[in-house]
Amino acid sequence: MTDASAPTGDAPDPAARQSFLDLLHAQRVWDTELPAFAPDTAPPTPLGLFLAWFAEAVAAGQAEPHTMTLATADADGLPDVRTLMLHDADERGWHFATHSGSAKGRQLAARPYAALGFYWPAQGRQVRVRGPVTACSTAESAADLRARSTGALASALVGRQSEILDSTAALDRASDAAWERARAEPDAEVATWTRYVVEPREAEFFQGDARRRHVRLRYRRTADVRTGAGAWERELLWP
Repeated sequence: MTDASAPTGDAPDPAARQSFLDLLHAQRVWDTELPAFAPDTAPPTPLGLFLAWFAEAVAAGQAEPHTMTLATADADGLPDVRTLMLHDADERGWHFATHSGSAKGRQLAARPYAALGFYWPAQGRQVRVRGPVTACSTAESAADLRARSTGALASALVGRQSEILDSTAALDRASDAAWERARAEPDAEVATWTRYVVEPREAEFFQGDARRRHVRLRYRRTADVRTGAGAWERELLWP
């Protein structure tokens, strides 16, 4: 009889676990001079601050500053997360794209709300965005795909994202065919390719500090009862 209280999975041997812990505890955070951040000088909207911080991350040599985590909820309401690329940030919100039939596409169709996370360790900065998600028009989604590289188009043409893969050989065949078509038809359409926009209801900017006196500035969208338009409130948070 199996002990239901016993842990599942393969536990590492003690030497491997100790080696892992030694490596883990030897890591250092923000082993560089961090910029100062005076929240009282921040712009009135989160978009302005994001654009400034993004430019500063690029100037600081941050690798892949356009990558971000996207958190959604599955059919059981449980969190799911993955890393993908930012496609734009404007007055509508933060943009990304994926197949509508992918796991995240299906999750967003059922629960159109998401959270984004950016981490730029070169400057000890994080940005978090939460809000409802809207699918863009077919025309805008098609334009998004046309603006990307041949490799991105080939990947989109392969499709079947998140489905079970029988073998790597099957992927090789599908990928080779997709690359050939992408080169021959740079304007090929992919019906499931969809651009999404996260409309921010909250946006938090975190500036790390070597003495752990981190600065956290949160923007919150509030309704203006007089005009019906949204306004932004800013507040500091304890680290």
